[in-house]
Amino acid sequence: MTLSLILQLIIAFFKTGLFALGGGLATIPFLYEMIHKYGWFTKDMLMNMIAVSESTPGPMGVNMATYVGFHTTNSVLGGIVTTLSLVAPSVIIICIVAHFLQKFKNSHFVQDAFYGLRPAVCAMIASAGFGILVVTVFENEQISTEINILNVILLIAMYFFCKKFKQLHPIVIVCICAGLGIIFQL
Repeated sequence: MTLSLILQLIIAFFKTGLFALGGGLATIPFLYEMIHKYGWFTKDMLMNMIAVSESTPGPMGVNMATYVGFHTTNSVLGGIVTTLSLVAPSVIIICIVAHFLQKFKNSHFVQDAFYGLRPAVCAMIASAGFGILVVTVFENEQISTEINILNVILLIAMYFFCKKFKQLHPIVIVCICAGLGIIFQL
């Protein structure tokens, strides 16, 4: 492990963290660029990284950065450096935004902007909920005439169950739904 390799990893993953907007899948083009530019890993290794990162806990981009750093330097220090390099831009940007937000939190412009964001956030949540409902109710994940009757019955039953037992903690309800999913192989 050389200092020049560590610096290359820091620069490459800082740039990835700065420009890969949209989550872990947005880091993949940058990783392809690293294959061609540095040869730190192969395309087959990248496919394995994606599969493992998708199936392990934590953000996909962070998991891949840690793997590349460890694999490239053959040390835990390399994994730590690449991970910190990937997340550093986000931390810096969040600190800057938080500083200015604290400074201007009483500004009518900032308050109006946040007030205007509320409907957009509600629409995004509603859209995600509707998408989940469509996947749950219809057989082919599109609105059609093929309705999954078992899912509809379970959905209605859970609705009335939640209405009747409002005091139940949400984790209990999630566990009940997970159990039903396992029992009915959903």
